[in-house]
Amino acid sequence: MKLLVCTDLDRTLLPNGPQEESPEARPAFAALAGDPRVRIAYVTGRSIRLTEEAIEEYRVPLPDILIADVGTTICSWGQGIWRHDAGWETLLGRDWQQTDSGGLADLLRGLPGLHIQEEDRMTRFKLSYYAEADVDQEHLTRFIKAILAEQGIQASIIWSHDEVADQELLDILPASADKYQALQFLRQQMGYSLKEMLFSGDSGNDLEVLASEIPAVLVANARQAVAEQAQAMAAAAGNSAGLYLAQGGFQGMNGCYSAGILEGVAHYYPEIFQDAR
Repeated sequence: MKLLVCTDLDRTLLPNGPQEESPEARPAFAALAGDPRVRIAYVTGRSIRLTEEAIEEYRVPLPDILIADVGTTICSWGQGIWRHDAGWETLLGRDWQQTDSGGLADLLRGLPGLHIQEEDRMTRFKLSYYAEADVDQEHLTRFIKAILAEQGIQASIIWSHDEVADQELLDILPASADKYQALQFLRQQMGYSLKEMLFSGDSGNDLEVLASEIPAVLVANARQAVAEQAQAMAAAAGNSAGLYLAQGGFQGMNGCYSAGILEGVAHYYPEIFQDAR
């Protein structure tokens, strides 16, 4: 068999939330990544540079594939460099009518409750804001979509919550650039079936994948509100069987962070661990 393990980074693989990490979890994940049947893809809101910093700081394996900037960048590692997928960038450019994040920021200047993020947190196809805690997300989403639609721009509006900073976040991306569509593009490019992949996540910007037909695990340190929303969305889509909530207990670990990823692999693909014994 072969398996493509796709995982979010912050507070999913990386133990940078308030919950404790099982000390044996990251070494076990590294062993999984070293299995010749397994390929690893990181799916993150981080830039390539910030991903590299995280890999070094937390000593997690270098992935085979990196989906960075909340799906706006797809690149593969080889011969010491990241190689960008030009086909993916062409698709995204069509959604935004060949404009960029700076052009969109000009269109949306002055929206109440939003503060644009630092330049190094954005890319050509990723416009990001910090949001005030009391902002009306539904109203603002409708307003932003209306402004962009007038320009023929097809965009995704993604809200998430930084648990460590207790900060609401907003990303505006090309409509084709969310994590779900990036994973489907990657799956088809690499020749994997749905039964040969797993996604793991913890937050609101993972919900579309968690509730989709892609086999998924929500790590145990996810907020209860995210767990409830993921279950409701998966049920509505008829995909409840494809969403697993890590509980802890697998190999004595607590189900948080990489322990939850491993628990998800064991749930869907127990032969991976059986064969390793």
